[in-house]
Amino acid sequence: QVLLVESGGGLVQAGGSLSLSCATSGRTFNTYAMVWFRQAPGQEREFVGGIRESGGLTYYAESVKGRITISRDNAKNTMYMQMNRLKREDAAVYYCAAGYFYRDPSAYQHWGQGTQVTVSS
Repeated sequence: QVLLVESGGGLVQAGGSLSLSCATSGRTFNTYAMVWFRQAPGQEREFVGGIRESGGLTYYAESVKGRITISRDNAKNTMYMQMNRLKREDAAVYYCAAGYFYRDPSAYQHWGQGTQVTVSS
């Protein structure tokens, strides 16, 4: 069982920045790809970005490319996402997931509880 805990969400003005973290339990963190998804009210959960097991490869959705950076610290069992130039449409609950790398949320068994990101105009 892998436990995931997101943190760092909050209220930010459009154009501002926010940093999210996803801390995990267990000693197998470096065997999992880690991914961020988000879900806005009434919408499906969508892929935001992800990072491979070693941290050598990252992937981003087109909607956030150039504005976010995903990283991980395998010694701390934690993944990070730095979000810059936030837009109103970035507002959502952000979830982290662990497993093989897929952009489809249905492929993941291990999820955090989510952290809310609100972007004001």
